Amino acid sequence: MDASDRPRVASDEMLSDFHAVLRRVLEELPRPGGGPRLVEVLTEHLGTEPHLLSVVNLPILPHRLVDADIALAELAGADADARIVGIAGDARHHMSLGDLVQHGMGLPVGQVDYDQMSTGPGKDDKRQVVTSGIRLFRHEGEPVAVRHLGMNLQFGREAGAIEVIARDRAVSDALIARAQELMDLRSVIRGQVITFGSDPYGRGMAGLTFVERPTVDAAAVVLPAGVLDRVAHHVIGMGEQRERLQAHGQHLKRGVLLYGPPGTGKTHTVRYLLSASPGTTAVLLSGGSLRFIHDAAKVARAHQPAIIVLEDCDLVAEDRSIGMGASPLLFEVLDALDGLDADADVAFVLTTNRVEDLEIALAQRPGRVDLAAEIPLPDGDGRRALLHLYGGHLFGAEAISAAAARAEGTTASFTKELVRRAVLAAAIADEPPSDDHLGAALDELLSDAHTLTRSLLGVGAGGEPGAGRPEGDGMFAGFPGAQQLHRPARAMRGPGFHAYDPTSGGFHPG
Repeated sequence: MDASDRPRVASDEMLSDFHAVLRRVLEELPRPGGGPRLVEVLTEHLGTEPHLLSVVNLPILPHRLVDADIALAELAGADADARIVGIAGDARHHMSLGDLVQHGMGLPVGQVDYDQMSTGPGKDDKRQVVTSGIRLFRHEGEPVAVRHLGMNLQFGREAGAIEVIARDRAVSDALIARAQELMDLRSVIRGQVITFGSDPYGRGMAGLTFVERPTVDAAAVVLPAGVLDRVAHHVIGMGEQRERLQAHGQHLKRGVLLYGPPGTGKTHTVRYLLSASPGTTAVLLSGGSLRFIHDAAKVARAHQPAIIVLEDCDLVAEDRSIGMGASPLLFEVLDALDGLDADADVAFVLTTNRVEDLEIALAQRPGRVDLAAEIPLPDGDGRRALLHLYGGHLFGAEAISAAAARAEGTTASFTKELVRRAVLAAAIADEPPSDDHLGAALDELLSDAHTLTRSLLGVGAGGEPGAGRPEGDGMFAGFPGAQQLHRPARAMRGPGFHAYDPTSGGFHPG
């Protein structure tokens, strides 16, 4: 034996002696209430000493703990004699099942620990989830012991696990594989609208928040003719034809970019897409929460069909928190767009107020986005339609036409606030809303005193409402009409729709 190996051998022998002594001490400890020890319960169920068997471990991400609980409950439910036991003492918080069978078998059986976790956006969407307990049942005719291990930040455990012991390692592996299948099949995430990131007011679990699916009718989305249909066909309709596309060797993964000035209806369009796709899993990420893009991609892959919404992508294009040059977070987003299999029924929907901040990156990484749709400032017809949508039951046709003409260069957000201001003025005056209230509210919003308010509603620099927007080379300059040609400095071209051309490496009218 090499001299350098002697200290290590001596250390191993001392550790083995320590474990033997510790086991004897634990076995001699008095049993609270005279209950059985965990070692006795496991030995009786498995038919052999558990410390001689392998432990198979499956890590569980925090947002999949409910799915794991559902899967294990179904597996155990197939055995009429199944039962669940807990572990007494603090050891249950910081010892794995492998540690328990090797060093903590003197511990007595104790209570099972549960946490209440959300299973949906409703206040009653809850489930009691086992966070520390061992299920004893038979799988494929063989006795198994399966431990649930949940999160416990107090003890530094930021994720959960399923731990399995069986006399035959193959049985443990088969149980883990079946549990993973059931987690996807029975997942509470499937068909839901969710977002990642902490939300103290939302209903969620471990960084995942459930969101009520919006209810938006197509008639409530005012866009230039054909825009909404084309976007909906690409995001939703393509998935409805998945079998035919796959039969002809066509890929399902797709990306749509909605771009235009703030307040023109990009988010409203997204809300319509979510409303029009019930049963589709949707993951919403915005701004800083885009760092969860890889988690979102995993959820989408496991819960197809799915939509991943990436709002305000221009914000991550500015993120220089890591390194120099182009944003690493933007690169992660673009990598995730390309990371899913081509046959994955997943649609990525990106929105941006400043497409020039994304255009080079998208053009240099072709195929991530295959349809770009401009959501422009509303033209005269669009402004009238918006006023009819929000206040058509309150104001006359002439007043609406006059207000639409005066509000040139404003956004959908501006129109919604205009109607609200008119109704508020009527309420203060204790009168029913009238055309006069609409005119007075418009005077107020168009006054110099409300320049900042208009800016916050999406009426930005480059032109005042009522005077049109000046022509020029700016990204969003010159929108007198819904089909105004929009010519940025780089690849985006066309009057509203743009498809990626792999030959030229740019976006062109679709």
